[in-house]
Amino acid sequence: MTTPTDDRLWDIDHPYYCAEGNYFKNGQHLTYPNWTEFQEEWGSLDDDLNLVFRWDWKRADPADYEPYGEDVPPDALHVYWVLQRKAILRSTECVITEADEPAVREWLTRKAARLRLVWEPLLDTRTSPKDA
Repeated sequence: MTTPTDDRLWDIDHPYYCAEGNYFKNGQHLTYPNWTEFQEEWGSLDDDLNLVFRWDWKRADPADYEPYGEDVPPDALHVYWVLQRKAILRSTECVITEADEPAVREWLTRKAARLRLVWEPLLDTRTSPKDA
């Protein structure tokens, strides 16, 4: 089995990008002021019905703001979902801090295990369903 990267989540740069919300329906990008409030709503939902397929820890570059006297926006976790029973594409965004990283990593790791089951027949290693 492969081991997870020790890279800080904010240093990971995924290829390409994912658009927020849903092209076909408004109101499908929800925002939360912190990790705790995000977790209260999304933290323990059924992974089979609320599948996370991507995440991005977004961190603004201070050089884009400070020269203009603007405040640098806080870090934000963007999570992209398929609510499978109704085929809804949705995204969520919550303000996070470096102190949130262990909890965010633990939660994302559980989501990754579930997504891995979808693709596992094509991957080099296998995961037990109890691990997902």
